[in-house]
Amino acid sequence: MVAELWPVALRNEGDGLRIEWNDGVATFVRWQTLRENCPCASCIEERQRPPDPFRVLSPQEVAAGTPRPRSMTPVGRYAYQIVWNDGHATGIYTLERLRQLSQPLSMSSKSDAVSPPESP
Repeated sequence: MVAELWPVALRNEGDGLRIEWNDGVATFVRWQTLRENCPCASCIEERQRPPDPFRVLSPQEVAAGTPRPRSMTPVGRYAYQIVWNDGHATGIYTLERLRQLSQPLSMSSKSDAVSPPESP
């Protein structure tokens, strides 16, 4: 096992993100999964509250529909910040968290490459 993990390739696969890691493993995580697991303080607090059956959705939430990233920017060499189509942008997804949320894949499919940060 490689002591320090980093992505060697990131690809937008439509409904999710394919990540090829420096240890040779390729993984996939749905955008919906990433948005539902946003690590920012506001989202964590909201997930810990009991569900409100009378909650009214904001116009942004209704208009956004399925979560999609507007941008994904490296934060140093340890994380990515995702700006979502619902306007949310405060979550910093560590490489470790991205690996935890994603599922292993085979290394066969290819599509729209996104540049990852340089390896340490």
